[in-house]
Amino acid sequence: MKRRTVITLTTAGVLAAAGGTAIAATSGGDDDATDRPIPKAALEQAEAAALADTPGRVTETEVGDEESYYEVEVTRPDGSQVDVQLDRDFTVVSSTTDDEKDD
Repeated sequence: MKRRTVITLTTAGVLAAAGGTAIAATSGGDDDATDRPIPKAALEQAEAAALADTPGRVTETEVGDEESYYEVEVTRPDGSQVDVQLDRDFTVVSSTTDDEKDD
């Protein structure tokens, strides 16, 4: 009888830990799973504004970013990445170099 209780409690503990890991993975600091790309109607203006601020190539976009209305990720010719933050009128409000060491 004791063995069955131990096995049941161990199984419950493993399942609880796995569930906690899954929750942590889906609600972690990086919000890539919830990113929404900039709609096609606004994409050209957002890209142009970002590239005027930071020359390079656009590698990712997001609408509704936690820091601004639009976010455009630009990869510079040297390989570094810059997040260009834009308001609703496509005005640059900030730009920051991504620090991959934080990931």
